[in-house]
Amino acid sequence: MIAADRHDSPLWSLVVQLALLSMTAIGGGVVMLAPDVHRFVVEAHPWISDQQFAAAYAIAQAAPGPNMLYVTLIGWQIAGIAGAALATLAVVVPPVILLLFLLRIGDRRSPGPLGRTIRRGIAPLSVGMLLAAGWILARTSDTDWRSGLITAATALIMLRGRINPIWLIGAGALVGIAGFV
Repeated sequence: MIAADRHDSPLWSLVVQLALLSMTAIGGGVVMLAPDVHRFVVEAHPWISDQQFAAAYAIAQAAPGPNMLYVTLIGWQIAGIAGAALATLAVVVPPVILLLFLLRIGDRRSPGPLGRTIRRGIAPLSVGMLLAAGWILARTSDTDWRSGLITAATALIMLRGRINPIWLIGAGALVGIAGFV
């Protein structure tokens, strides 16, 4: 494959984008990647639809194992088994290399003021990324006012209450089975 073909390939573009995004995965791959991956594969390059993205995300969250597996499913939808494998590697390998490098450096130094400041700044950044991921998923999944109301009520209950999320998932399933959404 010549270089020009490689750069025009959806698979190559996806792998490069995921590798770059994975280096900024503060708060975990799910919260960081979901908004930007959605923007890249649905809006910038319409390789998959909003519904396919939401389905891949939901399946990966429901399946046992790492919760970033939706990237594997998106890679599979775009380029088959090679896409699944390369998308997964693109998300896993760069942060592992960075982590090993930082661990090596961290063994030699104690955390200074900059390190403490970075750690304090990561929490609000993670919360913001989680909210952005939730907004993207709600926007693509809520197709009418009823589903939007259910999403808003669930978010409010989660923010204000101390209820186990499994009960809310079950309630949502019952609402769906009853035909309200």
